[in-house]
Amino acid sequence: MIKVYKTDDHIVHEKTAPEAGAWIQLIQPTVNECKLIAEQLQMDVDDILTILDEEERARIEFEDNYTLIIVDIPTSDIRHAKSTYTTIPLGIILTDNLIVTVCTKDTPILQRFARGRVRDFSTKKKMRFVYQMLFFISSFYQMNLRTIDKKRSEIEERFLGDAEEVDLIELHELSSTLVYFATSLRANGVVLERISRTRKLEQFDEDVDLLEDVIIENQQAIEMTNIYQNIINGTRELISSINDNRLNNVMKYLTSITIVMAIPTVISGFYGMNVDAKWMPFASVAHGFGIICGLTIVICGITMLVLKKKKMM
Repeated sequence: MIKVYKTDDHIVHEKTAPEAGAWIQLIQPTVNECKLIAEQLQMDVDDILTILDEEERARIEFEDNYTLIIVDIPTSDIRHAKSTYTTIPLGIILTDNLIVTVCTKDTPILQRFARGRVRDFSTKKKMRFVYQMLFFISSFYQMNLRTIDKKRSEIEERFLGDAEEVDLIELHELSSTLVYFATSLRANGVVLERISRTRKLEQFDEDVDLLEDVIIENQQAIEMTNIYQNIINGTRELISSINDNRLNNVMKYLTSITIVMAIPTVISGFYGMNVDAKWMPFASVAHGFGIICGLTIVICGITMLVLKKKKMM
């Protein structure tokens, strides 16, 4: 899908065809649409098609008549029937009088620009537009990171009660998401550093200040990711310790029950031996069976008290 936008007096208008100072947005474009834009902009169509590869790495390339910037952005995903996050490439192509964005999804980051919800947004100021996009990408990472930490807290609270396997799977998915985020944010940081060092991109002084803010936001997102990774690792260790403790308690309880139940078995085994009755206590006494059963119960009771005192039950 191809959409064309242009701002006039900070108001976003949708156009029917590309024109100078416009923004061309490609959302999950077909091969024919990619060829059409590549022909209009006199660029290599492979540069557009590579952006559609979800494994494409973040980078910046300078060509003769355009500049290609690829960064990773967060997006929602479904894994193991659970809603989670992943990262996908976002391509930004800068020409002399146009800016083109290419993505496989209609991301909320670009929706804010298309709906005119970004202050001081102008399609004619290409580098400011790029820096604004990069700023919102870093902010979007931070927002998703806070959501991930909230889900982790919910899993931790549920685990203090009765945890299920689905909680462990969800915790693993959150940990995997943080790995994706950390890798993508570091790659984006490399792109930002290269942009800050280059002199090939025309920009104003206020754009430089905005780029510094973007670099700071990206670094904060990296630090948040590292912190949440450590917290999730701590949560997984806590869950493992809780499971081990619960298993130990069950084993102690079963062991205590086995000890108590062994007492009647041993006593009845003695009286089941084929020996002269005169050598067996209470064997020839009236109500001897009741007396033996009573003594067995008393011994079992004493044993249970001893085990309980030693916190075995």
